[in-house]
Parts: sequence; structure tokens; C-alpha cells
Amino acid sequence: MDTSAQSSSATPPFPDVSVLLGDPRLPDALKRSGMFADEDFEAFVRMKAALVEVAEGHGYRFRYLEDHGTLLADLAADPPPFVLNFCDTGFRNDAGRELHLPAYLELLEIPYSGSGPVCLGLCYDKALVRSLAASLGIPVPDELAVRPGERLDAALTTWGDRFPALLKPALGDGSVGITQNAVVRTREEALVYLRGLRRSLPGSGLLIQEYLEGTEYGIGLIGNPETGTGAGGGLTALPPMEVDFGGLPPELPPILCYESKALPDSPYYTDIVYREAVLDAGTRALLVERSHRLFERLGCRDYARFDFRADAAGEVKLLEVNPNPAWCWDGKMHFMGGFAGLSYPDLLAKILEAAQRRVSVTDPG
Repeated sequence: MDTSAQSSSATPPFPDVSVLLGDPRLPDALKRSGMFADEDFEAFVRMKAALVEVAEGHGYRFRYLEDHGTLLADLAADPPPFVLNFCDTGFRNDAGRELHLPAYLELLEIPYSGSGPVCLGLCYDKALVRSLAASLGIPVPDELAVRPGERLDAALTTWGDRFPALLKPALGDGSVGITQNAVVRTREEALVYLRGLRRSLPGSGLLIQEYLEGTEYGIGLIGNPETGTGAGGGLTALPPMEVDFGGLPPELPPILCYESKALPDSPYYTDIVYREAVLDAGTRALLVERSHRLFERLGCRDYARFDFRADAAGEVKLLEVNPNPAWCWDGKMHFMGGFAGLSYPDLLAKILEAAQRRVSVTDPG
């Protein structure tokens, strides 16, 4: 992979970039305290510092849009030339409204980075992504969807004795609803956890899924198929990542649960290591090819992450697709970029360059 920086003498297609972020003033139900916490503010500080380097090296000028109280009016009154959409919290920090801001940008005909509203809506529905992947011949874990209002005991009778199993909401992001107790080994444990999900997420569909006991991998892609294969074009795969759960206490199930993303005092947050995966050439090529197919079929744009995990027999199956994955300094895309020799500013520059190249190629004006 070419990790060299773009020449500072080259003028980007859209040098003036407005960076769209979540609103730190507003509540956020996905944060550990229901509000932005120290680690969230640190992510903002590090991202803005990295973009200062990107600006100096690439000729961009950045401004930031964080106030969701005036955001819609501000965008309509003074449409920016280009938006770097890093608002992964959703409009007004509502994860269910993550797709609404790209949709609004499209209504205003403002070009922006990242996947569009259709892709974001599709990937929010885990069962739908699983079904689409299966239709493409991509292995997926066995799964049973439990509809809102459906009797839990009846669903578990249908599921049978296929334990251990992983229980989670059918819709969502940020591993909400997936805790250290989400891996269940008996029908009784499953019933208790499903009832808890019903109480905490009323009206949500639920999933009973085969628990994959093998190694977990991440595949990161940057670019766009339609921009060709020349310099800076096409899709580039970052080196694959492996999730190393070896540092966890043995009593904890090795999964990336809510605690691993939102609770800094949890061993899931502190003791899990992300390292470059050691894969044979055939397996690596297969996972990248499957990620390419999903990227195109789901309509991902500019960057995306694909999570896979092996079952007990070693077959690697798709866990989920993450369009617009976390841009933060301690996120998985940054780790994978680091395996390729990319600094944090390099990674953000690559994402921005991919987005602006796509807009320039597909809508040259």
C-alpha cells in the first residue's frame, strides 16, 4: 500500500471542509454516563490535532459543526462546499438518526464523506445484513429473529439446545445490549437475558445467534470501486486485524461487548489487544474479497470495516458490516492503518481524499 502523503502543492478538489460531529452539549444514551465523557472529549481533541496536520500537508481548511440545536438552519443558510461526516452519534446524539444527517445533506446537495442514508439504514439492521450476506454465499452464523411481542419461551423452543448462544438486539450500534452476560449456555440463562433486553429496549426485535468460539478478525477498506485502479483510486484493503482476548480474566467471555467500547474501567476496555492478523494468503484474500462484495452490494462509500469470526471448526463467518466506522484515534480503523505504516493524520487524510475523489469522479460538475 502506498503510504506516502499527498504533495502539499496539490490543491484538493474541495479545500474548505466542514467537519460534522456529535453534539457534546446534549445527552447521549450510548455513553457510559449518558453524556460525553472524558474519553469522548479526548477523541475530539486528538482528531482536531490530527486534522491540523492534514491541513498543513494537504491544503485543507477545516471548520467544525457541533451544535445540533442550530445545525440544520446553519447548513441551509450557509451550505459548506464539502462535509467530512464524522457524526457517528446521529442527529442530536440519537443513534437511530445517524442516517438523517446524510439525507439532509443530500437534500441540500452538499457533498459529504462516508456512506449514504440507504447504506446506513441497511447496516443498522443486523439480521438484514446477515440475510444479504448469505444470499451472496458468504458464511454467516446460525440465527433466530425474535419479533417484538413474540413469546420468549416459544422462541427458545424453536432455537432448541444450540448453546452456547449470543443474544443481542436486532437493531443498533455500539454493541448496545451486548454485555458480558450476552453469551448464554443454557435455556434458563437465555430466558433471563432476553427478558432483560425486553425491559431495557422495549419494542426492539431480538436475535438469538450461534456463538462463534474462534478468532475474530477485522477487514478495513478505504476508497471506492468506481474511482478506478490508478493512483488513489479503487478500493484498498488495510492489513487485517485480529482481536486478542488473551488478557481477559478467564471467567469473562471473549467478545467485544458494550463494556469494551464505553466503560474505561472494565477489563474489556483495558485488556483486549488489537494486533495485525497472521493469516495464510488464501484466507486473507478470501476475507478481503468478501468485504469488497459487501462494500459494493450495500453501497458503502469511502471507508468501511467488516468483522468476521471463526466458529469452533475454523470456518470464518461474517459478524457485521460497519459503514462509517469509528474515526477516533483508538478505533480499529486507526489500528489497521498503523499496521500499514499510516499515522492517525495519514488515515484521516486517506478517508478525506477518497471521498473527494469519489465526488469529483462521479459528479465532476
